[in-house]
Amino acid sequence: MGKSKKRIARYGRHTRVREKVKGTGLRPRMCVFRSLQHIYAQVIDDSKGHTIVSASSTDPEIKGDINGGKKLTQAETVGKLLAKRASGVRIKQIVFDRGGYKYHGRVKMLAEAARKGGLKF
Repeated sequence: MGKSKKRIARYGRHTRVREKVKGTGLRPRMCVFRSLQHIYAQVIDDSKGHTIVSASSTDPEIKGDINGGKKLTQAETVGKLLAKRASGVRIKQIVFDRGGYKYHGRVKMLAEAARKGGLKF
């Protein structure tokens, strides 16, 4: 059994985006991954190759609040948490990497919540 056509297409889009989008120490990259049940986001410094902060819908800090909620609400909560954690380490500006997904639905909700939380991109 091989990978689905949609997944292969997403990998191709993600590869094209990653050729152009790079995170630095001044403007790290915010990467988004969404699965069927959860959404994950992390802020990465590509020059050093390590993750600065991360948040997900499986995070114990928010797991109780979003358990059984709508996926859009989960994405919004994760975006707010990521923005809060990023501001805690003095990150104001980022580069947004949507991971090959359309800027729609959960990805858009997460991005808008991160913007409301104080991140600029």
